[in-house]
Amino acid sequence: MFERLISFLQGMPNGGNPAGLSVDDPRVAAAALLFHVMGADGVRSERERDILQDALRTRYNLEGGELEAVMKAGEEADREAVDLYGFTSVLKRALDEEQRTAFIAMMWDIVFADGESHELEDNTVWRVAELMGVDRRARNELRIRASGRTPTLETLNGEQ
Repeated sequence: MFERLISFLQGMPNGGNPAGLSVDDPRVAAAALLFHVMGADGVRSERERDILQDALRTRYNLEGGELEAVMKAGEEADREAVDLYGFTSVLKRALDEEQRTAFIAMMWDIVFADGESHELEDNTVWRVAELMGVDRRARNELRIRASGRTPTLETLNGEQ
């Protein structure tokens, strides 16, 4: 009897969590990082939240309660996290190079949702990109695109 109970619990996602969401779920890891960059400047706007929600909806084909559950799990994971490595390692395993680059673009979209970037937001995206293996040139090109600025050789090389 005890063995059947153990077997049943092991078969449940996330150790019996009915939502099946944990920080090992790429959707939760993505949401956590997006919440992290959203709050890096100390201000979380509705515009940033809308962009985060649209990004998760589009990327992971989430709707309604499932979208809200992923967002809630991501926000909670971000609050409890001591570093970014746990989230970035999940995404690095789950996403190919092109998808990781697209994720960094999502982060920049949130950074520039209010029309400007803060140095802590820039630093967060830089750290996430480094941990996920997105190169400096791609990261800078995505930043320029999200900011709406015209690129120069200096900005492409990271000299801002």
